[in-house]
Amino acid sequence: MDTALATINSVLSAIDDAIWGVPLIVLILAGGILLSFRLKGIQIRQLPRALRYMIKNEEGGSGEVTSFGALCTALSATIGTGNIVGVATAVVAGGPGALFWMFIAALFGMATKYSEGLLAVKYREVDKNGHSLGGPFYYIEKGMGHKAIAEGRKSPWRWLAKLFAFFGCCVGLFGIGTFTQVNSINSASNTLFATLFGTTTSELPVVFSIGDTGITMVTIITSLIVAVLVGLVVIGGLQRITKVSEKIV
Repeated sequence: MDTALATINSVLSAIDDAIWGVPLIVLILAGGILLSFRLKGIQIRQLPRALRYMIKNEEGGSGEVTSFGALCTALSATIGTGNIVGVATAVVAGGPGALFWMFIAALFGMATKYSEGLLAVKYREVDKNGHSLGGPFYYIEKGMGHKAIAEGRKSPWRWLAKLFAFFGCCVGLFGIGTFTQVNSINSASNTLFATLFGTTTSELPVVFSIGDTGITMVTIITSLIVAVLVGLVVIGGLQRITKVSEKIV
C-alpha cells in the first residue's frame, strides 16, 4: 500500500513539475500579452464600463441572471482556493516580491479572461427550457470547427472539447475543487471539536478507517451537511446558484 502510494505521488510530482514549469508560465503570459495588444488594451480602456456594469445591467442585454449575479458566480469559483490560499502560498514561497509579478500576470490575464468570456457567449446555446449552455468545450467544438459545421459536417475538434470537459471535471474534483475544499472543511471541523473537548484530532473517536486514515463521526456529519447544502443549491439550477453566490460572496 505504502509503495503504491509512493509511486503514485512520484508520478504526480513528475507531471506537476513538467506542467507547472517555466514553459507554461511563459505561455500564459505570452498569451495574455498578445491578446492585450490585439484587443488594444481593453482591460484598461473599458475598465470604467466594466465597473459600471458590475452592479447595473446593460441596456438591451438578456440573460438568466443579473450582471451582479454573474459577477458573484464567477468570483465564487476563485475566492478561497485561488485568490486567498494561492496568494498566501505564493508569498510564503517567493516572498513579498511575488505579489508584484502576480499583479503583472493579472493585468495581462484580464485580456485572456475577457477573450474566454467573449467566446463563451458567442458560441453558447440556449436549450428548450431557455437555459444558456456554454463554456470552453462549446467554443472549442463550434469555434475551431466552424467551417465544418457551416458545411453541415461534425466538428473535427469535438474530441478536444470532450477531452477538455473530462479533465475539467477531474480538476474540479481532485485539484482545486471538491475534494480539496471538503477536506479543508472536515479538517477545520475536527480541529474545532477537538479544541472544544480539550483533546487532539488524533484522539477523536474513529468510526472506520480507509487505509491509514481514520474517519471520525465529526467527518461523517460534516460531510453529510455539506452534501445536503450543495445538493439543495445545485438542484435549483443556475438561478439558485447565483442567488446563493450573491449572498456568500
